[in-house]
Parts: sequence; C-alpha cells; structure tokens
Amino acid sequence: MAVAPATYNIRPQRRADYPLTLKFRDAAGVVMNLTGWTVLASVWQTDRSAKIGDFTVTVATPTNGEVALTLPYTVTAVLPSEARWDVMLVAPSGLREYYVEGIVRPSEGYTVPA
Repeated sequence: MAVAPATYNIRPQRRADYPLTLKFRDAAGVVMNLTGWTVLASVWQTDRSAKIGDFTVTVATPTNGEVALTLPYTVTAVLPSEARWDVMLVAPSGLREYYVEGIVRPSEGYTVPA
C-alpha cells in the first residue's frame, strides 16, 4: 500500500452489534484479492493505554476484497465517549499495513433485552 490509511469514523449504538462491510482496493484502485491474507481490527482507548475490544472479522469474498466486520455488543456496551479503531492487513509474505483508521463515537442506546 505505502500510503496513509483511509480515515473512516464510526458511530455504533451502545449495547448493540455494529456490522460493517469493507471492500479493499490497492493504491491504484484495483480490488485486492485477500486470499491468504489476515485481517485484524480493534478498538482502543484514545491514548492507546488499553484495548477495548476486537471486531469479529469474516473475509466474506476474498477474491473480491470484501471483509465483514462486527463490533459485538459486549464491546459497544463498554465504549467510552470517544475511542480509536483501525484495520490492519497482513499479507501472506508477512508485510503488515494499516488500511483504515478512525474515531469511534458511540450513540447511546436505551433499549436492552430483558
């Protein structure tokens, strides 16, 4: 990639699962084939003092660059008013690069299951 990661801010509801689908492209805009790649995504305190939680990652269509992320309700329930998130791709060669980063500002959810 060799360029700065894309910025994408998210606003999940507290105490609810937050699904997000991403489609990765290389610097030339060509859809990436993610076969054999590892995708990591997590949420951290703004000062990076502690990890709040991880996204569940499913490489939905690797040849089409599609990745399904879900921030589970167990993580959204404990989000502070602002946090940071990012996505790292690890190539089969072992090269690690950040592709997406952003701010997490949750919206308060009020209804909860009994």
